[in-house]
Amino acid sequence: MKRESKPVKRCAWPPLASDPVYRDYHDREWGVPVHEERRWFEFLMLEGAQAGLSWATILHKRENYREAFARFDPKKVARFTPRDVARLLNDPGIIRNRLKINAAITNARAFLAVQKEFGSFESYIWRFVGGSPIRNHRRSLREIQVRTAISDAMSGDLKKRGFIFVGSTICYAFMQATGLANDHVVGCFRHRECR
Repeated sequence: MKRESKPVKRCAWPPLASDPVYRDYHDREWGVPVHEERRWFEFLMLEGAQAGLSWATILHKRENYREAFARFDPKKVARFTPRDVARLLNDPGIIRNRLKINAAITNARAFLAVQKEFGSFESYIWRFVGGSPIRNHRRSLREIQVRTAISDAMSGDLKKRGFIFVGSTICYAFMQATGLANDHVVGCFRHRECR
């Protein structure tokens, strides 16, 4: 006799049912604590690129971003020149917005400065949450905030250090993506796994 498997319960993000790329991101990455410098830079860059757009748009362009921005190597991106900016503005695989492209370069330079001061970006960024993830217990997506006092503080500090496209809402999305905050709803199978 064949046992019926229970359907997997996930956060109720609208694209999850129809978009396998989005679902895979939710199931494997979102909320998982990051501990690798390039990944920190990747998420910082992609969250800035996402401003005003859907995250699904960015996810579907992620591989293109990886190629266009030197595999998210902040040292290489920090050395991008006006010629690189022109190349990127002609790349249909990314969001061709001059402000966002320039922000990626500016943020790469600021990222390197933070690494130099703190030894790593990770050492700097985990300070905002006391060294361990914030474990929220949201019952529905309506309970999830788009900014918090911590994301406000992070945004202010990043801006003082020369970062751009790092408003509080972007910072909170960055916190969720990188596991600084676990905002999987309690009924989602990933809530427990991301503890």
